[in-house]
Amino acid sequence: MKNPTIKIQKTELLSDNWYILNKVTFDYQKKDDSWITQKREVYDRGNGAAILLYNTQQKTVILTRQFRLPTYLNGNETGMMIEVCAGLLDQDNPEQCIIRETEEETGYRISKVKKVMETYMSPGAVTEILYLFVGEYDESMKVSDGGGVEHEEENIDVMEMSFDEAYSMIESGQMQDAKTIMLLQYAKINSLI
Repeated sequence: MKNPTIKIQKTELLSDNWYILNKVTFDYQKKDDSWITQKREVYDRGNGAAILLYNTQQKTVILTRQFRLPTYLNGNETGMMIEVCAGLLDQDNPEQCIIRETEEETGYRISKVKKVMETYMSPGAVTEILYLFVGEYDESMKVSDGGGVEHEEENIDVMEMSFDEAYSMIESGQMQDAKTIMLLQYAKINSLI
């Protein structure tokens, strides 16, 4: 059911160069029943999925490392980020997306995943819902080196490390990606490894 305290008045396209950036004018009813008009820019890049691959026997996880321009522009000196495997849904459902992305980015062909949460990562400006998964891997599932899709100009390093090393990167500040931190904490809280 739509929220009766919100009335969209106008949506103006500001850019559709990479994704869609709209300026939305809306009326909002406050707690005192008065109405105010607000304008906000909203970035729509579609929804995404991310997965923490883990190996219970080896007590390891698979992470990726790649250049992220927005972090570089905001103080990350190298622009490199360590993250869980992730991607946009495109036309897939979340499970299909993350299985495809896992093989493209990490080289592991998995078939069983578990959705553990859905989250808005930046709800003040971005429409994206991120579906977070966990999934087990072992060496028999490795079908390629991964690294991403060439026509998408991806250049991804695949990293296998102990869960303890990955988790300690949160405290040391080396791990700064929110979805990765959330999934590592989920794994710790739920004793996956």
